[in-house]
Amino acid sequence: MRVIVAIACLAAVMFGAWAVAPVTAETEDVFAFIPSGGKTLLTQVIEDGAPVDQVTALLAGKHASRDEWLDDLKARSASMPGLKKLEEHELLTLADYLSFNMPLPADKMPADIAAADWEKVLPRDGRDLALTYCQSCHIITVVITQDRPAEHWLGTMNKPSHVEIKTTQAEREALASYLVLNAGIPIDLVPEELRAGGASY
Repeated sequence: MRVIVAIACLAAVMFGAWAVAPVTAETEDVFAFIPSGGKTLLTQVIEDGAPVDQVTALLAGKHASRDEWLDDLKARSASMPGLKKLEEHELLTLADYLSFNMPLPADKMPADIAAADWEKVLPRDGRDLALTYCQSCHIITVVITQDRPAEHWLGTMNKPSHVEIKTTQAEREALASYLVLNAGIPIDLVPEELRAGGASY
């Protein structure tokens, strides 16, 4: 009997692994309407021909606020062509991400900037956190269509229904800040399959 149960479990796992791959590919397209987070934007800038010394300086940089990071990015745009391609709200999102995550700890700094796997090196951004955690309980539409100040987002995250989600306080603050800048998306820009369930808590 145990052998039959073990075989059934193994078959379920194998089927699950086979079935998830196509769903993941489709899922990525469904969420394309959600603005890129700082991790994605920073990766694009780095991979768009940014000089190694500029990348190193950016990763080791420290500023007290998002506004200071924004000034820094604008000053670097002459030597980092990828920055010139960002729209104003993207530049602000990137500056916000840097304010929460830089300087990169010394043990996380890649030895070879040119060959670094940025997906593994860089901390998650607000978009990553929203897609990973917010959807664990409800449809992403509930989050991404709301225009709320940071204190309201943090208030929601500190409710009993949310405090058990395994995020640090810094991640919650970064997520709230990302949502302030990028949420409030009109419902007609959300794919129809994600509109069910409304857009409020």
